[in-house]
Amino acid sequence: MAAILHALSKEMEQLPPQERRIAEVILESPSEITQLSIKELAEKSGTSPATVTRFCKSRHFRGFPDFKMKLAAETSQPSGVTAYQDIVAGNSLSTIVEAIEANHLASITDTTRMLDMERLQESIRLLCQARRVDLYGVATSSIVTQDLYQKLVRIGVSCTAFSDGHMQVTSASSLGPQDVAFAVSYSGETQDTIDALACAQENGAKTISLTSYGHNTLASIADIPLFTSSLEQGMRRGDMASRIALLHVIDILFTGMISQEFERFVPRLDGSYEQVQRVKLRNGG
Repeated sequence: MAAILHALSKEMEQLPPQERRIAEVILESPSEITQLSIKELAEKSGTSPATVTRFCKSRHFRGFPDFKMKLAAETSQPSGVTAYQDIVAGNSLSTIVEAIEANHLASITDTTRMLDMERLQESIRLLCQARRVDLYGVATSSIVTQDLYQKLVRIGVSCTAFSDGHMQVTSASSLGPQDVAFAVSYSGETQDTIDALACAQENGAKTISLTSYGHNTLASIADIPLFTSSLEQGMRRGDMASRIALLHVIDILFTGMISQEFERFVPRLDGSYEQVQRVKLRNGG
């Protein structure tokens, strides 16, 4: 099931009655929806065009045309692309290798379909111009923020990654309008991370979230919500494909920053590499 449809099916019981009718119509025949006008979907679901627009925007789309475009991109893909495989007992090593490859490729493909180019571009602009960048994430998400941290440090961006909830809020309280807070949480419901991003926003910093696609608290409060695939489920995967999806977006942001500010960042990137190599040679490494 496509990420958008998967998220809708998960949210169904929590939706208001009118939005639930819209979701039911979409889930019943997603390919047909991509051919309808907003008025036709409103009539088919017994709602109004304004309700359809509100439904789309509450799911972080720019409106019904944007929703249709992304849904069409997902439903046009061959079936089985997003069939994630769980860990089972007794699999041969070759089967495990194939399953992990399939999961990671599916995660990257699903995530790429969810990307909003305008939000990515604005995130890149903010990160390039920030006086200081705070990175928030706990548990698996802290691994992702540490990856972004070591990338940003190499190009001379002033940043710190925090995994402790109290330190996240402490640092967020000292941010200002020239700063950026970047928060990662696959679920979007990690309370420490939510508190830190809200604190940063209250103090005037620009805020960016990176979560799985769907309605979640962290994305709802961020100035710029970015999303990955939400299709990985099950308790036995150890957040493997979801971590790959998060890192995929991080790599896109970092590469976008260097491309946008090439003359500024490439000398720093080269300089940091040369310094590390010099130290390694001096120490016999």
